[in-house]
Amino acid sequence: MTPPDSLRPPLPPGHPPIAPRKIGVLLVNLGTPEATDYFSMRRYLKEFLSDRRVIETPRWLWWPLLNLVILTVRPGRKGRDYDKIWNRERDESPLKTITRQQAETLAASVASGTLGPCGGELVVDFAMRYGKPPMAERLKAMRAAGCDRILLVPLYPQYSAATTATVCDKAFEALAGMRWQPSLRVAPPWGDDPVYVKALADSTRRHLAALDFEPEVVLASFHGVPRDYLDKGDPYHCQCAKTARLLREELGWPAERLRLTFQSRFGPAEWLQPYTLETVKALAASGVKRLAVVTPGFAADCLETLEEIGVENAEIFKKAGGTHFAALPCLNADPEGMRVIEAVVARELSGWI
Repeated sequence: MTPPDSLRPPLPPGHPPIAPRKIGVLLVNLGTPEATDYFSMRRYLKEFLSDRRVIETPRWLWWPLLNLVILTVRPGRKGRDYDKIWNRERDESPLKTITRQQAETLAASVASGTLGPCGGELVVDFAMRYGKPPMAERLKAMRAAGCDRILLVPLYPQYSAATTATVCDKAFEALAGMRWQPSLRVAPPWGDDPVYVKALADSTRRHLAALDFEPEVVLASFHGVPRDYLDKGDPYHCQCAKTARLLREELGWPAERLRLTFQSRFGPAEWLQPYTLETVKALAASGVKRLAVVTPGFAADCLETLEEIGVENAEIFKKAGGTHFAALPCLNADPEGMRVIEAVVARELSGWI
């Protein structure tokens, strides 16, 4: 066992200073623009859509399309969408606000001893894969603070190369520039973890009970990916389907009450189906009047949940004949959500604290 810093002999004269040994926990979410104006959106979208893990289209075809068409048109449109949900008090996106809250709440749990006797040796921080705060900056700050072991927690309950893997890519890229690298652990996805499934069910029941109507159908909507990612071996579709099934079983609902769909389709290629938007239209056309949507693939509310589901899909449902629509909040930094993050972190720090 490594002795505590207070019991180690003093450094010899002239030795470079060494910070007390600590363990870091870095929560990482997708990312966010810094503002809703055209150029802020363009910078964010260019970083995001230039990632080869996110867009696997050959570069010779993708680069002209991205730079000459998409980055000319899309920043203005997405900026207007972000403007609808922007946290004006903090001048940032809700995703950044919530991810910071998750990190601060986790740090408070550490300080109170919820995760065990780790005391001041555990440093908690957050970063974004795209945008700010950048992962490389926060990893270097943790190392400078004395963290020689770091747990990386990609805030994606289900694994995909376009999400979890690209977080790892960026982390390893940052470590490649360090002379004294920390040891790194990566928390695995938790889409089938009993703690997560129960938290989802508890949160779903709580928010449904607060509505002034009872939904006839609830959609479990996950962010989509191109269908060929599944064909190439990406496990995301299967993990989403398992999460939806386990949630339905935990709630004790029949299959027709909770239905799996995929949202956020981009481009002309086939994506994972059934599509959320088309399902919403079809349900309204079939006579369903009351609909709710839960988003179990997101650890924090963001553009895709607040605007795409809560605004766009709500409007489409009502225009097609529906009368009542609810976008249920993600787990966020609510007690149910923090129960999951704390359980994942405590489990993955086993042997370190």
